[in-house]
Amino acid sequence: MPTRDASAPSTLTDRLLSLDFFRGLTMFLLIGESTRIYERLIDPAFQGTLIYAIGTQFHHHPWNGLRFWDLIQPFFMFIVGVAIPFSVSKRLAAGDSRATVTRHAVRRAFLLLLLGWALYCIEPGRITFRFQNVLAQLSVTYLLAYLIMRKKPRTQIAVAFGLLAATELLYRFFPVAGFDQAFVPDHNFGSYVDMLISGELSSGHWVSFNAIPTAAHTIWGVLAGQWLMGGAPPNRKAGRLAAAGLALLAAGYGLGFVTPIIKRIATSSFVLASGGWCLLVLALSYWVIDIKRLRGWTKFFAIVGMNSLFIYLVQESGGTNWLTRLVAPFANGFFGWWGKLPAQIIASLGAWALLWSMCLWLYRRKILIKI
Repeated sequence: MPTRDASAPSTLTDRLLSLDFFRGLTMFLLIGESTRIYERLIDPAFQGTLIYAIGTQFHHHPWNGLRFWDLIQPFFMFIVGVAIPFSVSKRLAAGDSRATVTRHAVRRAFLLLLLGWALYCIEPGRITFRFQNVLAQLSVTYLLAYLIMRKKPRTQIAVAFGLLAATELLYRFFPVAGFDQAFVPDHNFGSYVDMLISGELSSGHWVSFNAIPTAAHTIWGVLAGQWLMGGAPPNRKAGRLAAAGLALLAAGYGLGFVTPIIKRIATSSFVLASGGWCLLVLALSYWVIDIKRLRGWTKFFAIVGMNSLFIYLVQESGGTNWLTRLVAPFANGFFGWWGKLPAQIIASLGAWALLWSMCLWLYRRKILIKI
């Protein structure tokens, strides 16, 4: 994962910039959460305003429904999938054997799992085997998507939809008393699995089994990456991505009348709908950035995406809290006259700027630490 690439600065013009932008935007928004800026936007002082409405979209839906923030993890898992064919092709072209690439993929998945578990151990101070954060779940989806990548597209699609079908059946027909209520918090199949592997439930009703249905996001990402690497005309590539995205959106929201759209347990309707949004955002990014070549503004986000693992670990391990405490006295000193809430917002923005600056520092020194 960590690399030192002498050509790193020039890669912003040589790479698939739409993917760098998509990854960077997703990570930039994700690290923003750790500054508590989104929490400030739903302060009671903003109740009834556009600011409050926007802030609500930056918080997960409590259960049945879909908000913008519910798309961030699907975006990330999908983006990793898109990058896999490009990464594998590059390694093979450099002379690595297929076996070497596979060993690298297995090691990467194992490291992602260890890092995901390690993050869960920080707060309780004990080992906790859970799969509910991005890294732990990605270790599963990444490896599965890689292992079937060489299969025909229809086989990959069948596996993705097979995982969703299996999830639907397990939730609907699981027979164990107390965990046989498919779409009720803490009383469903996913909750049973968590009790089985860790002996505890998430306070937010998240379940580790989400790694199975959301593998579809990474598989669809691989398919999208393979399509973008193909020889079709660029406009046709963008058009097919958009068409696939619209189809998944229609399927997800249509199924939502039967199966609730719930991110916290990754229902099949949620995975379909969020997968549709992933494809549409990629199609739009590809069309604007790589076809229309409107690129200059993307560097701001791409810099974050090129150090995605580093900045994720910084914010998940509490680094943002330290930065916020560093900035807060200056925000209060210069803007305290404006009121407590404005000063808090400025402190959050300052910490956010410092997180971005850390990525910039690494980028300028050609150090890439990414997933």
